[in-house]
Amino acid sequence: MQMIAIVLVKFLNLLTWIILIQCLMSWFPGARYSKVYEILNTLTEPIMGPIRELLFRYIDMPIDFSPIIAFFLISMVQRLIMSMAL
Repeated sequence: MQMIAIVLVKFLNLLTWIILIQCLMSWFPGARYSKVYEILNTLTEPIMGPIRELLFRYIDMPIDFSPIIAFFLISMVQRLIMSMAL
């Protein structure tokens, strides 16, 4: 059970880094049209898409806070996994 928990936590850490890299790339105008950004977007859209839809449905702001909420949710899931593994 602990080995599965460790693998899941490592995967969530990797996902956090992917989201961070995608956020940093979005600050550069030409980066959004690169193949790397498309791959990162494909990997993160299943998580960021629903969060983004919820945010834009209730909050009309030009700033996308979905990465921050995704980081928070991933952190909560990691803590839950680790607490269940002990």
